[in-house]
Amino acid sequence: MSITDEEFTEQRADADRFRAPSRLRVVTGRFFGSLQGLIGFALLGLMFLLAFAGPHLGRWTYTDKDFMAFLQPPSAEHWWGTLQTGADVYAVTLRGMQKSLIVGLLAAVVGTVLAALVGAFAGYFPGWADRSLTWVTDLMLVLPAFLILAIMSPLFAGGQWPLFVLVLALFLWMVTSKIVRSMTISLKEREFIHAARFMGVSPVKIIFRHVIPNMSSLLIVDATLNVSAAILTETSLSYFGFGIQPPDVSLGSLIADGAKTAVYAPWTFWFCAGLLIVTVLAVNLVGDALRDAFDPTAKRGGQ
Repeated sequence: MSITDEEFTEQRADADRFRAPSRLRVVTGRFFGSLQGLIGFALLGLMFLLAFAGPHLGRWTYTDKDFMAFLQPPSAEHWWGTLQTGADVYAVTLRGMQKSLIVGLLAAVVGTVLAALVGAFAGYFPGWADRSLTWVTDLMLVLPAFLILAIMSPLFAGGQWPLFVLVLALFLWMVTSKIVRSMTISLKEREFIHAARFMGVSPVKIIFRHVIPNMSSLLIVDATLNVSAAILTETSLSYFGFGIQPPDVSLGSLIADGAKTAVYAPWTFWFCAGLLIVTVLAVNLVGDALRDAFDPTAKRGGQ
């Protein structure tokens, strides 16, 4: 029995209407259906917009000095006031915010990728590979990260902040790697992994095509939460002079300098401290909302 083109088009439209939505669409709907997801996304977007578009609105750059306005309060000339050096607080704060966001994002991504690779390979290959990678993971867990970063701080001067990102990422992956290893041991006994193995697919391709993609929800949430951890770690190190080195600035170095004048010149401290608090809060809200969105038992929008 043949059908007309109109009937075929109508049946196809009905099928598309009743087709199950993709997981990405479901997760996106659950994320933006939650209040904390909306607030976190809006705040984080605002912070990025302020950090990267805001400097173009002001007349001063972070390297400029106004030698006629030392430690001046906010005014029409200097929106957020000036520092003891005559630098514009608005310009240097947004520069520091840029650096902290970039360091946090890159360190979180590198750390999560490293955790996925080490955990997946350790879990998939039992024997010497698993023992070696697990030993390295345990060793990294007991190393004093703050002390090592402090010792290496002279290497981060002269614009070598990518090295700082790499070293910081090396201390963010171990706990997630152990979780990935345990999940890999369970996943490799699943039917689709056995089928791929029987079809002659190499172990490395199985890891990258099947194992790691099946842990994407864990890795995405972990990367998001690692952003706030990396930002706070970078801020703490820079506060003590072990992070981003002069002539560049970060929120941590600005907070350290502003703490000396916070009592009688609060604009030198509270603008950068406030932006740090809002940024970390936004990242944590996004991370919590993503975790709930990927969790099939989570209630939509707090219902």
